[in-house]
Amino acid sequence: MKTYLISLALSATSLMGFAQANISPAQKQSKTIAITGATVHVGNGTVIENGTILFGNGKIISVTANGQVPLDNVTRIIATGKHIYPGFIAATTNLGLTEIEAVKATLDFQEIGDFNSHIRSIVAYNTDSKVPATLRSNGILMAQPTPQGGTVSGSSSVVQLDAWNWEDAVLKTDDAMLMTWPVTPRFRNGLGRPQQSPEVLAERTQAAIAQLTSFFAEAKAYSEMGKPEVINTRFEAMKKVFKGDEKLFIAAESQKDIVAAVNFAKRFGISPVITGADEAYLITDFLKDNNITLVVKQPHALPNNNDDDVNMPYKNAAILANSGLNVVLSIDGYWQQRNLPFMAGTVAAWGLDKEKALSTITLNAAKAMGVDKTSGSIESGKDATFFISAGDALDMRTNKVEQAFIQGRDINLDNLHKQLDKKFSEKYSAEKK
Repeated sequence: MKTYLISLALSATSLMGFAQANISPAQKQSKTIAITGATVHVGNGTVIENGTILFGNGKIISVTANGQVPLDNVTRIIATGKHIYPGFIAATTNLGLTEIEAVKATLDFQEIGDFNSHIRSIVAYNTDSKVPATLRSNGILMAQPTPQGGTVSGSSSVVQLDAWNWEDAVLKTDDAMLMTWPVTPRFRNGLGRPQQSPEVLAERTQAAIAQLTSFFAEAKAYSEMGKPEVINTRFEAMKKVFKGDEKLFIAAESQKDIVAAVNFAKRFGISPVITGADEAYLITDFLKDNNITLVVKQPHALPNNNDDDVNMPYKNAAILANSGLNVVLSIDGYWQQRNLPFMAGTVAAWGLDKEKALSTITLNAAKAMGVDKTSGSIESGKDATFFISAGDALDMRTNKVEQAFIQGRDINLDNLHKQLDKKFSEKYSAEKK
């Protein structure tokens, strides 16, 4: 027993050492602040040189060029030669729902079953995760924690990345219902398991689509009922989707599947957001006619098909955005999210205007999530959520976030990566002496 207690104590000590000191969320904004002299990248395509941002009580009061700053009761920050950007938004990520991929107990982004519309990712969002602090240091200040798995995965929510708990973090609860369009696996000669013919696989896909159609039809009928005698939690969760209060995000890759998914949603009076969208560039007219927003994958990837242009992942977002579609840029997973601005920089290098590339991770994302009235751009009346960078924030060589504000709060930009860098830099510099 004594040996067990000693072992337990040592384990707790090692965990505390690994966790290191927590970084406390910032206090509520108490004074009106004016930032002057910077180049302001508004997020809607506009750039204001020598701009002045005045904000108080967590909201932006004004954004002007060469603006005059009131002398009384205003704290002034001089940012001459620097750049100000709206907080970047990480779309469709399991950030805060997983911590260590190899430790099952830290994974909370997927439920068992095919139809999990009643699942809400926000209640599982972990504000004590060490990952969000590493994102804030690169300008990512908001995110959309998203459930995964099954055909209907559940509801995502939009959060800001400096909070004590999920109630503090949430900007919009249940912004979108996540769904994956059933697809037929590509038939290849494989090893290790019995083969199934393409016909059998296609038949299975049609059965899955029929099951999905039945689920939506029943859920829609349920939503049109009066108060039911027996509550069906899965159908109850779908009510906001049919009313238009919650968006429907459908994951689809091929042009055939994208068309099928859009037509499926239209059948139930829903205008969906398509995620993935590898072959969306082949059907831009169809997507424009249906006013479809696209959440595309990161450009640093391999082509979807063997005979695709090898540079298509780099060009995809630019082709879609230049055709007039609302495009959002995303990265799979959670730990890579800190590279989101550099993915936007790659998109800019492959055919998209830089300010439009910025919009793919700011205002366009806010529109897709339904939070554009308060977030996504630096405009009067919106949340004061933005950051100051010493250089171009879409370039990893010059992205240097010096100060960041979330709803007017001056947040702590320390993180575990910086702590480890400082620790070992001091160690080896001491050894040289």
